[in-house]
Amino acid sequence: MTQYQQVHEGETLVRDGTIKLYGPEGFAGMRRAGRLAAEILDELAGRVQPGVSTETLDRLVREMTLDGGAVPATLGYRGYTHSCCISINHVVCHGIPSAKVLKEGDIVNIDVTPLLDGWHGDTSRMYFAGEPSLKARRLVEITHDCLMLGIAEARPGARLGNIGAAIQRHAESQRYGVVRDFCGHGLGRLFHDAPDVVHAARPGTGPDLRPGMFMTIEPMINLGKPAVKLLSDGWTAVTRDKSLSAQFEHSIGITEDGCEIFTLSPTGQHRPPYG
Repeated sequence: MTQYQQVHEGETLVRDGTIKLYGPEGFAGMRRAGRLAAEILDELAGRVQPGVSTETLDRLVREMTLDGGAVPATLGYRGYTHSCCISINHVVCHGIPSAKVLKEGDIVNIDVTPLLDGWHGDTSRMYFAGEPSLKARRLVEITHDCLMLGIAEARPGARLGNIGAAIQRHAESQRYGVVRDFCGHGLGRLFHDAPDVVHAARPGTGPDLRPGMFMTIEPMINLGKPAVKLLSDGWTAVTRDKSLSAQFEHSIGITEDGCEIFTLSPTGQHRPPYG
């Protein structure tokens, strides 16, 4: 049976399998952290270009996070030594920034999580380095549609499985593969918490959605089959069939009558091409 925990101000939290329910303080904190995360991704829109290295982009993320009064939650997390994840083409998630230079036509996911005043603003967005192929552009468009269709199911009284069902239905209608190996998650004061938010599910299954629940929805959609493999670095996940992969992520909170997206772009830069 799913257990829920009402969070009180100043309470020490642990990842114990309970789904945390936050109050007004939590919503205010997540709005601040989410806005900073979205502003960082907005700023990167003009920086993702052929010839730019991913370590340069990582340095920019670190500088913008610190300038915003936050710290990168990924820096030092389980030994990770960078301020964001940057995943290119067939990399599904957790790509490690390096001296690697972006090439014309690359599609790029950048995932940032500023930790601001104890709150995690977790979001990712796709970018084009130059002009992508038509099939790459279409994959990115459909992946963003999947995210927003999933978010549309996030409301009190619904079940968590409704989110994954909406994502899976749309992606598979385009003959794309929905990654099962990674999922969204609860967050707030904790970086990763209950519940796991899977992106392929049956409607009417999973925990009830209740006001005060915070979570990420972050579908990873492959141009080919869903299968992935983990590289020897222990972080980078790639498609087994080397097909392109795309991902978008928002942090949301369940409200009394729907949900609030904490990480929407304040300048309307929701999916590429930007500007």
